[in-house]
Amino acid sequence: MGWCCCKTKSGLGAGALVAIFLPGYLGIVNTSNHKDEPKVAEVGAVEEKVMNPKDVLGYEFAMLDGSMKSLEDYRGKVVMFVNVASACGLTPQYEGLEALYRAKKDEGFVIVGFPANQFGGQEPGTNEEIAEFCNGEYGVTFPMMGKIVVKGEGVHALYAQLASQPEPIGGEPEWNFAKFLVNRKGEVVARFPSRTGPEDAGLVARVDELLGE
Repeated sequence: MGWCCCKTKSGLGAGALVAIFLPGYLGIVNTSNHKDEPKVAEVGAVEEKVMNPKDVLGYEFAMLDGSMKSLEDYRGKVVMFVNVASACGLTPQYEGLEALYRAKKDEGFVIVGFPANQFGGQEPGTNEEIAEFCNGEYGVTFPMMGKIVVKGEGVHALYAQLASQPEPIGGEPEWNFAKFLVNRKGEVVARFPSRTGPEDAGLVARVDELLGE
């Protein structure tokens, strides 16, 4: 009898343990799942911000000297993006770009140059050679990024985003020295064609208008 009684107690004890700990185990599993939920929401929020098609400052580049530069550093300024080349008939625009930059930089204006070789192979040099040319020939002091692709196969995401803007701003650069203006919020708001020089009255007026906002 004693043996049978102990065996019965042992069986009841095991059932009781299952009844007690199973809900606790399930609760632990559910708690673990709930912890993952805020992370999913946070990822969604980040993706929504990145997908803003008008904000073009979410990129980082290697500059001609190899240092890294985030375009976020220019948020709050009026920015002009220009795809440049060293052996183009429009290359003398460097002089006007530098003059405009020096005249307006203290008001919060910056020009960012992007060397590219997609138009007539007119920027064939290395980053070091481009830097030497810009400094030696035109005394360029505005920021110059390393060579990128601005149209066609392998286009950089920044220029793909610029091209995707609604007309009359969107579309690929038509040639070297196409100019995109970005307001203080990081939104591209105007475009001037390659042959419009940096001293053009309409271009300067638009820069001044954006600086006044």
